[in-house]
Amino acid sequence: MRIPDTLLLAVCAFGEGLPAERVAALIARGIRATGMPAPDECPIEDDPRGVAAVGQALSALDFDARMRRARAVVVGQAHLSRDTLLGEQGATGAVFEIATRARQAGVPAYAVTGADELDLFDARMLDLQLVLKARTARGLTATGRRLAELG
Repeated sequence: MRIPDTLLLAVCAFGEGLPAERVAALIARGIRATGMPAPDECPIEDDPRGVAAVGQALSALDFDARMRRARAVVVGQAHLSRDTLLGEQGATGAVFEIATRARQAGVPAYAVTGADELDLFDARMLDLQLVLKARTARGLTATGRRLAELG
């Protein structure tokens, strides 16, 4: 069995100027700049239907199979707090669902966010190995380089 060497980038939008596709591309740029293989980009679009729709969206993206092929999963969301994890305040709860699936599959999970309001208990419950902060395009690319160095 081959040891996976690619990261799965399961990220949401970081605001109007940073849609999910761009966030994934910026982090991927930083990862590739280190010589690490190109990651599997899996942008997750916000869904107004909330938490119930997250599972359907992940199934449509063949997320579970992609996650099992990855060295680690990188979840990304503009704002991480207990409310956003649980799908409150208009959030989808995608990070919570993705981190839970990664934990259950034994795949390490890292987080990238613009604002981290998780306490240590919440981060531990999600089994997040590390939470990195980035708010800008340049910061997201730098975060990609940092993630590559961790692997």
